[in-house]
Amino acid sequence: MSKPVRVRFAPSPTGPLHIGGVRTALFNYLFAKKNGGTFYIRIEDTDQTRFVAEAESYIFEALEWLGIAPDETIGKNEKFGPYRQSERKAIYKQYADQLITNGWAYYAFDTPEKLDELRKEAEANKNTFIYNHTVRDTLDTSLHLSKEETVKRIQSGEHYVIRFKTPVNEVLEIQDIIRGNVKFDTNLLDDKVLFKSDGMPTYHLANIVDDHLMETSHVIRGEEWLPSVPLHYLLYQAFGWEAPEFAHLPLILKPVGNGKLSKRDGDKMGFPVFPLEWKTSEGISMGYRENGFFPEAVVNFLALLGWNDGTEQEIFSLDELVEKFDLNRIHKAGAKFDPDKNKWFNHQYLQKKNDVELAAMYQKELAKKNISTAHDMSEDKLTKIVSLVKDRANFVTELYDLSDYFFEAPKSYDEKAAKNWKEETPVLMEKVANELEKITDFTAVTIETILKDWMTANEIGMGKVMQPLRLSVVGALKGPHLFDIIEMIGKEETIRRIKKAIESL
Repeated sequence: MSKPVRVRFAPSPTGPLHIGGVRTALFNYLFAKKNGGTFYIRIEDTDQTRFVAEAESYIFEALEWLGIAPDETIGKNEKFGPYRQSERKAIYKQYADQLITNGWAYYAFDTPEKLDELRKEAEANKNTFIYNHTVRDTLDTSLHLSKEETVKRIQSGEHYVIRFKTPVNEVLEIQDIIRGNVKFDTNLLDDKVLFKSDGMPTYHLANIVDDHLMETSHVIRGEEWLPSVPLHYLLYQAFGWEAPEFAHLPLILKPVGNGKLSKRDGDKMGFPVFPLEWKTSEGISMGYRENGFFPEAVVNFLALLGWNDGTEQEIFSLDELVEKFDLNRIHKAGAKFDPDKNKWFNHQYLQKKNDVELAAMYQKELAKKNISTAHDMSEDKLTKIVSLVKDRANFVTELYDLSDYFFEAPKSYDEKAAKNWKEETPVLMEKVANELEKITDFTAVTIETILKDWMTANEIGMGKVMQPLRLSVVGALKGPHLFDIIEMIGKEETIRRIKKAIESL
């Protein structure tokens, strides 16, 4: 590559970071690391009307949680600061003036009322009003005013905007790493506003100036920005700067139907679309972190939304993703979001974690539930419980529902399973309790051997004992190996539960 790789994620702090934005940040991060480059974050807060104070810290916290924090940003390696566009305000006017001077832009004094009138007029004639070469010479612009008259109107405090003067009758051919050769007819483009009389640039001007001054080598962003490419490309041309390489990522699509994944889809189907929880006066929006997802699982499933390495491999560590990532392997077509597949990824990562680590996480869950018996339980015992039930769990938060019987005796019994409780069952269960009482080496292996020998000697069918016994101990026909459960809860508690079942059932 001709120049060092420098890529950026440039979010607007207008609310929580959507999962699509997280994927954009991730792909920029992976590309930078793969190419020994720099991943930086610039906060694009020029639209102060939509600014949300907590959104900026939310963005940084989310990326930190996911393990893809920037190399360079506000307060960190500020080589090209400031990194907030609102703090770069003084920079942009000179560039807007430069475009006026070299004929690539002009002042427009049209009032909002006049523009609204023109739009309505066009609509009445079943046309769309486009502010471009077809109308700019007839509107209230500096294109047909003297320089003196233009200056006089600006100095008098009249409101104006600076618009880009889009060239006529040109076909732009722009190379996109993902989409190949993309063509645009300049006659169909509008003359975008670049600068306003309040001293603030629009996104387009600020974006191009900052990408140039911050030496951005590649612009990797969502495909919704594809229509802006011709203007951005022309702006680079107008300034005489080398344009970065462009790569426009496919959309993340709804799980069902067409269109872009939205918060509404998540609310309707019960899954998060934000990395972290977001609270407002209107309520709480779910977050992947608070819903029990591991950050590495979120990174993994996001990486595979629109990209793959050409193999069947699905589980990638962050280091593996860095090693294998290639922009040329990103698909053009949108990637359908699959909440069930996301859970599957989390399940895979939960299985990969060692039982001691999971037990520590589980202990916190039990503390939240104020489970008293858990406080006295040894780390070894809790680790053993986790090892017995984790293969059925997608989340640490599900471990309690899979193992509640280790901590509390059943308060009720599964109705369907209770049909296995026959007339002779209470007598059999009394005998089982007596057999258990005699055992001194109360381990799963010994308990299983003694009870099975007893059933064989007395010609008692396995089903007649095992199902009622499990029902007595667990409250349902679920759970891991029954004798492991019995060993864990101990002799006294097992006998107590059997006696309670006899009374209740």
